[in-house]
Amino acid sequence: MAAEHYTFGPYKIHQSEVFYSTPLSYAMVNLRPLLPGHVLICPKREVKRFVDLTAEETSDLWLTAQKVGRQLESYHKASSLTLAIQDGPQAGQTVPHVHIHVVPRRGGDFENNDEIYDAMDEKEKELKEKLDLDKERKDRTLGEMAQEADDYRKLFL
Repeated sequence: MAAEHYTFGPYKIHQSEVFYSTPLSYAMVNLRPLLPGHVLICPKREVKRFVDLTAEETSDLWLTAQKVGRQLESYHKASSLTLAIQDGPQAGQTVPHVHIHVVPRRGGDFENNDEIYDAMDEKEKELKEKLDLDKERKDRTLGEMAQEADDYRKLFL
């Protein structure tokens, strides 16, 4: 059986970073997660804007986010989820490929609950400018991400 290939905008995603997929969507671990369990859900077809998804892709993307979110919320002993899309450059999107951020949340993980959106925006700016303004969050190695994806993959057996 041939290995599946994944892309995220202009980037090739190693299959070891992907922990769940459907015929239309996939879930991957995040290079620089804001909190434990912060993952991305993407359509397999490279689509720049949310409005350009087909009805089937839209449905599958959100159903995948729901399924992944349910499992990761339980796995990380969280009590809530933040689901977010930055749709287009003026919305903070730096990788031109639709993706949903799924972030398991716990009380007190941010001083003010909505600060997560500022943190997400800052992370996107850092990636765009290739600056490391947030010294607390470092790029993870492929090995670290592969291990996390392997742990998450077991949730869907």
